[in-house]
Amino acid sequence: MAQPSPAPSAVALLSTRTPATADGPPAVGTTLQALRQARQLSLDELSRRAGVSKSMLSQIERNLANPTVAVLWRLANALGVSLTDFLSHAGSAPPPAITVVQPHAVPALKSPDTRCELRILGPIELAGRFEWYELTIQPGGVLASEPHEAGTQEHLSVLAGAMVVRAAADEKKLRHGETARYGADVPHAISNPGKSVATALLVVMHPG
Repeated sequence: MAQPSPAPSAVALLSTRTPATADGPPAVGTTLQALRQARQLSLDELSRRAGVSKSMLSQIERNLANPTVAVLWRLANALGVSLTDFLSHAGSAPPPAITVVQPHAVPALKSPDTRCELRILGPIELAGRFEWYELTIQPGGVLASEPHEAGTQEHLSVLAGAMVVRAAADEKKLRHGETARYGADVPHAISNPGKSVATALLVVMHPG
């Protein structure tokens, strides 16, 4: 939820990062992550060894960027494997049982006044169907939104502070631990009337 609404904003934010396809360079993200974790290397450590920025490594691991041959060569050397072996396993290695997304790799949206921030916790492939966010609102901040598509529902659980939810003509104040469920296919807004920062988990469920 944002102004504009969260699903289009999230897609717009990430749509410029095109995942690798079968017709393009191999999607090496799964292989890179598996090799890095097998060697117990953090993104910081691999970044230093390979001379590749941590943000680029994160995008490669999530198959949001297609690295050049030069970058692949650096990564292979840093991981102690040949470039041929690296590429031969790309796309064929089984995904890890648990994938960990580091805090710096979580995309975030901010309202124009910067008082509201939405950290996009859900994977981009679910955008437009099922989304969840960590919402942080500074004192006096308001996250307003136009109606989403008919049937869209939002679930807001306050984790700290207090928030006020308005949906159409109805308005409720939520305190720590309380959850509001409401239709988001009407004009709606979430605000922080308090004097301290408020945080919440926002879940958006689209119809169908």
